Parts: sequence; C-alpha cells; structure tokens
Amino acid sequence: MNQRDRLVQEAGGIIAEGSKSFRFASHLFDQPTREKSWLLYSWCRACDDITDGQTLGHDAVEVTDPAERLAFIRDKTAQAFEGLATGLVPFDAMAVVAEEAHIPRWAAEDHLAGFERDAAGWAPQTEDDLLSYCYQVAGAVGVMMAIVMGVKPDDEDTLNRAADLGIAFQLANIARDIVVDAEIGRTYLPQDWLDAEGIGAADLALPANRPTLAKFATHLADMADDYRASAHVGAARLPFRSRWAINAASRIYGAIAERARELGPRAWDKRIALSNGEKGRLVLKAFLDSNGAAPRNNGRQGLWTRAQSS
Repeated sequence: MNQRDRLVQEAGGIIAEGSKSFRFASHLFDQPTREKSWLLYSWCRACDDITDGQTLGHDAVEVTDPAERLAFIRDKTAQAFEGLATGLVPFDAMAVVAEEAHIPRWAAEDHLAGFERDAAGWAPQTEDDLLSYCYQVAGAVGVMMAIVMGVKPDDEDTLNRAADLGIAFQLANIARDIVVDAEIGRTYLPQDWLDAEGIGAADLALPANRPTLAKFATHLADMADDYRASAHVGAARLPFRSRWAINAASRIYGAIAERARELGPRAWDKRIALSNGEKGRLVLKAFLDSNGAAPRNNGRQGLWTRAQSS
C-alpha cells in the first residue's frame, strides 16, 4: 500500500468515527472525490479535536492551553501547504488533497480563524458575529469541498453557496448542542439574543430555561433553511454524483435542525441523531432533488456573505 492509499484508509476511519452523517453521504461521491473529501475531513476533524480537547468530535473538555494548541495547528498546516511531511495523518492528508485539488491557502486560513476565536474564548455579540463564525468553522469547509468537487477558486457565487451550506450545517449543530456547549462554558448564541430574553449565558443549561432555548433553536433552524435553499442553487451546478452527495448531506443536517425545532423544550433531553433508515430515506429524496429541475436562482439577498477570495 502506497502512502496516499494509507492516508485515505486512515482518513476513512477518522470520518467513520467522527461524522457518521458525512461519511454516509460521502459514499455517493465518485471514488476520486470521495477519497479527497475524506483526506480533507481528517484535517478538519483534527483541527477541531485539538482545539476543543475532543476525541473524534466527542467528549469536549475545557482546555488550559488554547494558544499553544492553535500554534501547533497553524505550524503543521503551514508544513502541509509547503508539501512537507509532518508524520501526522491529518496534516499529511491535507498536504495531499491541497496539492491534488489546488485548495488555496486562504480557504484553510479562513477555517483556522474560527479556531482562533475559540482559543480566545470569543462569544458572538450579534447575529452577524454568529454567521461569520459559522462561515469560519463550517462555511470555509464548504468552500474547500466545492473546490475538491471541481469548482474554480474564482467562481465566487458558487463558492458563496457552498459556504452557505456549511453555515446551515453549523446553525443546526449549534441548535442541537446549546446545552452541552453551555455545560463546558461556551455559548454560540449572540449576546443580543440573550439580552432580549433576559437570560445569561451561564444559565443556559438550567432546565427551567428550556422554553427559551426552544425559541432560539427555532430561529436557528429557520435561518438554516434559508442558507440551505441558497446552497441548493449552487449544488445544481455540480456533476450528478457530487450534486447528489451534497443534497443528501443538506437533507440530513437539515433534518437535525428540523428535529430541534419540532421537539421544542425536549430537544436537549438526549442528543438528536438520525437512524440509518432515516438517512436512507433522505438520500432517496436527495436523489429526486438532484434529478429534478434546477432550483430558481433568486439571488442571495439578505444572507451573510464572506469576504472576496484573496
């Protein structure tokens, strides 16, 4: 087995444990795209885990050395983009996929900027703050995935729509994890939302506040719907198998947001998860989406937009 095949195999193991939903959808890609998506994911997962003190996306703990962790990630990522071996699977995987797919350094830097915010103990003050963070930690990944699927780095509108899908995913994650985040001292809800409801960030995990959290989750899910609709326009420009995979991921993550909205105050009784049967039905719906007429392009008015590529 050559070095690249070994990295793909190990990256596949990482995604199998770190994101069952994305792995499920990734099997719809053609093999070259699937392999590149796994390589990219392994780097993204490592950045998240190192920053949060997690293991494959689970069991986050409060870390005591965030600046050192971020410096490590930046150093190893820089080596990857310079084509230097690091001896670490996620960063060597990034070196391979960055070279093969011509991922621009700015996209990775946009992603790392979100971890820099986390390392500084940042919390959003406004909805725009929230959306810029969602872009950094997830929308920038959407941009890199679009490039992996063949979108040109200067196709600004399609990349914006790829970013929109990542933003939608992160909004769903935030809705699902309001309580578990609060339990480790984090909130990604804008301070002006909290002020309007007269609730403090330190009190979010209290059971008495579940009705208020349900209002927040509903708003997050409604926002995610708007960004997913925009992303659907961009997905229609992709080759069929990539379009199907992206529409499947959109439906799966969309269902998480929908579940949080529907459950109301009960949304945090247990972690929201979809069964394989539910995912299978959503994949079938995504197949129909991908074979249907392209959605009408109504522009992106009212949606947060990333800075021009640099």
